[in-house]
Amino acid sequence: MSIPSVPPKPRAPVLPRQPLGTPGASLAGGSGAADDLRGELQGWFEMSPLGQIVFDEAGSVLRHNAALAQMVGVLPGQLRDTAAEFRLLLGWPGELPALAATRTQDGWLAGAAGEPMRVRVRVRGVPVNGGGRLPGSATTRWIAMFEDRNLEDERDIARVEIQALMGTAGIGVATWDAARGWVGSVQRGARAGASGAGAAPSDPQRQGSLMAVGRDLVEAESMADYERLQTALRTRSRIEVRYAVRHHESGRRWLMTRVEPAELGPQRGAFSVVTVDVTEEETARRRNQDLLTELTTILDVSPAGIAYLRGEELVRCNHRFETLLGGNDYAPGKPFDAILASAGVPAETVAALIDAVREVGTLETELLLPAGTHRKTAIWCSLALRRTHENAPGAVGMVVVLADATRMKSQQSELEALARERELTFNLSDVGIVYQRDGQIARANQAMADLVGVAPEALTGSPMSRLYESEAAWQHYVHLETRDLATLGRSHGERQVRRRDGALFWAQVSTRPVAIDKPSAGTILSFVNIDDRQRARESLVQQADRTRAILDSVLVGIVTVGDTGIEWMNRSARRMFGGELADFVGAPISVVANDELDHPLRRTDYGETLEEGQAETFECRLRARDGRHFWVVGNVVVTGQDTANRQLTYALLDIERRRQAEVSIVQARASLQRIIETAPLAIALFDAASQQVVQLNQMAATFAGRPMREILGRVPSQWLPGPEGAKLAADLHRALATPGSVQRELRRAADEAVPGSGAGEGVQRVWDIRIVSLRSAADAPDQLLMVASDVTAQRAADEARLAAAIAQREMLIKEVHHRIKNNLQGVAGLLQQSASRHPEAAGAIAEAVSQVHAIAQVHGLQVGVTGPMRVRGVVEAIAASVQRMFGRTIHVEVNGPAPHRFALTEADSIPIALTVNELFTNAIKHSTPAPGEPATDIHCRIDCADATILIAIANHGVLVPGFSLAGIPAGVSGLGLVRSLLPRKGAKMSIVAEGSDVVARLELAPPAVTVLEPL
Repeated sequence: MSIPSVPPKPRAPVLPRQPLGTPGASLAGGSGAADDLRGELQGWFEMSPLGQIVFDEAGSVLRHNAALAQMVGVLPGQLRDTAAEFRLLLGWPGELPALAATRTQDGWLAGAAGEPMRVRVRVRGVPVNGGGRLPGSATTRWIAMFEDRNLEDERDIARVEIQALMGTAGIGVATWDAARGWVGSVQRGARAGASGAGAAPSDPQRQGSLMAVGRDLVEAESMADYERLQTALRTRSRIEVRYAVRHHESGRRWLMTRVEPAELGPQRGAFSVVTVDVTEEETARRRNQDLLTELTTILDVSPAGIAYLRGEELVRCNHRFETLLGGNDYAPGKPFDAILASAGVPAETVAALIDAVREVGTLETELLLPAGTHRKTAIWCSLALRRTHENAPGAVGMVVVLADATRMKSQQSELEALARERELTFNLSDVGIVYQRDGQIARANQAMADLVGVAPEALTGSPMSRLYESEAAWQHYVHLETRDLATLGRSHGERQVRRRDGALFWAQVSTRPVAIDKPSAGTILSFVNIDDRQRARESLVQQADRTRAILDSVLVGIVTVGDTGIEWMNRSARRMFGGELADFVGAPISVVANDELDHPLRRTDYGETLEEGQAETFECRLRARDGRHFWVVGNVVVTGQDTANRQLTYALLDIERRRQAEVSIVQARASLQRIIETAPLAIALFDAASQQVVQLNQMAATFAGRPMREILGRVPSQWLPGPEGAKLAADLHRALATPGSVQRELRRAADEAVPGSGAGEGVQRVWDIRIVSLRSAADAPDQLLMVASDVTAQRAADEARLAAAIAQREMLIKEVHHRIKNNLQGVAGLLQQSASRHPEAAGAIAEAVSQVHAIAQVHGLQVGVTGPMRVRGVVEAIAASVQRMFGRTIHVEVNGPAPHRFALTEADSIPIALTVNELFTNAIKHSTPAPGEPATDIHCRIDCADATILIAIANHGVLVPGFSLAGIPAGVSGLGLVRSLLPRKGAKMSIVAEGSDVVARLELAPPAVTVLEPL
């Protein structure tokens, strides 16, 4: 059908979600707001439909809501007491997410009632009492949310079931949305003629093609209804129409299409179109109309009198009803009791009839209508009354059927006489007679009771299988009876019948149907005891012929060997031996045996070693008449051992192809095993359910550090140290749920290897482990394969390349520092030359020279050492340089444990070096003695604490009254330069007077310095 296409309307804009409040606003209310927020969070925690749990790193369950308890049952106080899959989903203890990170994991849990439940778990690490502490500290907790995913599975299953139901019922459904257009498939199947030429479309395709109806398929008589449907589609109106179509494959069909409009939202109209093939319903409706017409005609010509009453008054009747009752033109509304009374029925009989119908609703009886003016002789009539519309409002309807039963009553008298005669014949007969219907014994005479030893009353109602050896035997006889009755109209045969004590006897059984055209009427069976005759009959030849006919159709070669040689062989044996039966009759079966002396077909002792019915199996090679050699598997059975006609029956099956396949499989397995044993990889095969080792090679034993016998049949925790075994078990479990491979790198000490492995003791070996699941079918994996390769040499080569790159970088850095030092010394030399040419600027130039020397000392130290520069070395080098420049003695004293722990960062090394140089220079300048007085020495003390280092420089002098280091402006010389260069974090400086000395102290702490590990 053509469906109008309406462009979708634009959707309304979606506003961004607003936050609940700013961080500052949430705590602005003080403790009251915090309590409110805590209460809101607690209420959200309890009302959340998702299961939630709060726990710490130790595995203590701090809190969980009722949703989680309803989902998985009561939780213990510790995670270690929960199920393994529960801890695995949480990632506890080894795979917990970091602080502020979220870990999502899907898996299965056992629900509170024990049923499996698919869940999605999100775990997030959160700090306690604020702050960004590291995960694993005492103040870190984890919140986990459990989401039940079963509803999504049920939704997907429901979607599949709906699609299957729609496809099975042949229903086409489509929905038009003003916002999205057509949603779903407008037609469920291809249009007519879409299939390839010459291909017969399947039933679903044919039904689907009926759902896509064009105007060209609609019958002319239904075109008006089809136009109404198109108009409803264009106006989006509700309508339901039926119309006929003529399909070139399905013929004439009736379709019912319904349009149902709806409103999905403001100005968002929609409607659904459902098309159903109602051919059968429409055909039935039209057939009912024809039947109604036919029934009206039949009513008029029916030999039975029929009337319809409402309440107890006549509504209508046919002419035969009036004739039987002797009336003429009964008027509608006439009481039924008056009609019967006028026909001569006593009033008390009429009242009893009406009361019986009122109580039961239906009645069948016979009435004797006496002779009178309206009839010459009395007649018998059968009267049937049945109420209708019992639940409808108003008077109860009633149908009355009246038929002349006079002839039937006469025939009934005759039948009663015949029944009495039949009963005498049935009971006095010497032949056992059984009347059976639907597999049940409806009746049995005394002769049958004497045959089986059961009273006739006990046989009545018993199943027919009671008379035979077993249920299967009775079913076989029923099959034969059905065949004979269908072809001959009777059945005759010999059967084994069972007596009450279980003994069997042979009987001649004849079966005739009670009514040939009515199988449900049952059959009559006669039983004659022929047990003595049957035991004397010789039927072995006939039985052999039937058996051979069956064996001639099987694929197994059957050969019968008597005292004179081969007597018979089936078609498969003749094909196997390469000849016909005449070529082998009378020859020994060893004619097809090869040259082996102990060949099974050359044995002649089967008759003495085997008992009757006992079989012996063998496997050997045969040689056919055409020269072919092939393998067979067979067995030999002795029959007729106690008679003169003893026979050996051989059953042979050609297994040549199977033997070749087995040889190929063995060779392939041997090659694969050699590859596994000689491969430089550790290979192990695990059972997916128990994680026990099924198979491994010697390299895998080397990897585990244990002999192979201590690994086979054990789980990883039994042959690997605790953490390593647990990680490997977790990797195996993760590989079951991973479609790809799971990879991990493991470092193990070589002294744990198996003796003789060649690994040096104390050397760490690096193993690259990969685990993949193996599936033998489309269901869950049943084995896991682990392949581990020793990548120690590869990792050592990588580390060597890294070390070489680092060494090259260090060499280049040292070269750069060396050149910088040389350049700075050249600069200092130029400055000294300038000072000699310009004495008036000698002081400033000398200060600059001192600073340049300090920088050069830093670069010089970086040339001579590897790694970060130590504070002690820098201070001692600068003190020596200043001492050489000014000719004053500087004593350096170091106190405290491990002064080598304190090192300068690359960014702060030069500023701190210039600061120390300026403090030394300032101490020398302000301690210059008066003319004629001896010069005093400068003392430097380095005090090392746990995390700080203090540099104190003391000189003999007097501090200016009111001196304040904070009041000195920043500059390019003196203390102003010190303030400019001093690091903002981790550095503090002070200058104080202590007696006759002035002491400048520089305290350094991280991040201005780096505290290294002690040697």
